[in-house]
Amino acid sequence: MTKNNKLDKRLRQIPAEIWSKIIKIDELKGQWIAGAQLSPQVLGRLKRSVLITSTGASTRIEGAKLSDEDVEKLMRGINIQKFADRDKQEVKGYYELLENVFNSWKNLRFNESMIKHFHKELLKYVKKDETHRGDYKKIENQVQMISAAGKSVGILFDTTRAYLTPKEMQELVEWTQEAIIEKKYHPLLIVGNFLVEFLQIHPFQDGNGRLSRIITNLLLLKEGYLYMPYVSHEKLIEDNKPEYYLALRKSQKTFKTDHEDIVAWLDFFLTVFFKQSEMAIDLLSKENIEQLLTQKQLAVWEYLQKSGQAAPRDISKNTKVAYPTVRQAIDKLMRLKKIDRIGQGRSTSYRKK
Repeated sequence: MTKNNKLDKRLRQIPAEIWSKIIKIDELKGQWIAGAQLSPQVLGRLKRSVLITSTGASTRIEGAKLSDEDVEKLMRGINIQKFADRDKQEVKGYYELLENVFNSWKNLRFNESMIKHFHKELLKYVKKDETHRGDYKKIENQVQMISAAGKSVGILFDTTRAYLTPKEMQELVEWTQEAIIEKKYHPLLIVGNFLVEFLQIHPFQDGNGRLSRIITNLLLLKEGYLYMPYVSHEKLIEDNKPEYYLALRKSQKTFKTDHEDIVAWLDFFLTVFFKQSEMAIDLLSKENIEQLLTQKQLAVWEYLQKSGQAAPRDISKNTKVAYPTVRQAIDKLMRLKKIDRIGQGRSTSYRKK
């Protein structure tokens, strides 16, 4: 049985709008599972792209300055002189750890030693962190909001005192393990609660934000949200960074009071994850279209997406695809219910549904 009443109390009265988001996310999860299988080549291509996007986004949230293009060059072994060694070291550690999670999540057991091992791997190339990799903090730390320029723009909140960190981490991890096994709450509530508490404790001297996002990917994969490697969770956090900080602050300032309330955080977390789930389903249909159409048919489809509406002869002229091939592509897209016919005879045109 779960023992930590404080963590239980937060999840006993969840408002209807939070449940509404969870239901929508799980409908999309079902659609992903039921959807046609993507080819290993397509999945491999998507995963490589997400590794770069997620690594760039997660390290930039914490003040690194490498663009996605810089991350890609770095991981291909191209030396980028203009960036600080620390930025490059952090990127390399994040990329490799996330890749390991994507490839081996089924074999990874969620516990305290895994969290410490992940921390060690995350910072294994960062020279300044040599002394505290994989160990809980020994001195106090604070959560600071980082601007786009990589500068601190203020302290968000104070974290758990160093001497209390081992006890609070043990309680949090045990509660999370037991809540998952018991299925006492919906898994998205359990994961959301783990994250907001982990970030409040801030158990390590550095790397907590990045580590929380790695663990998010692992826990959601373990709960059956199998599209994590194909749409970047980290990029959506980066795109909504002010709201991310605000939701954390709003929830965490209620901690250790009589009225702990994590609804603001759950609302943000689930809004971002719902968007990620929608993008995964869009990807499924888009990637399936890519596999079903020839290169020339794909050119017709892409032109219709761009133009909104067009007649077959205009499509042929603008795509340089022969008119009979355009007609074949249109027939196929009609059968796939991707386009509608507008008008009749010579004035017939087609538009994307």
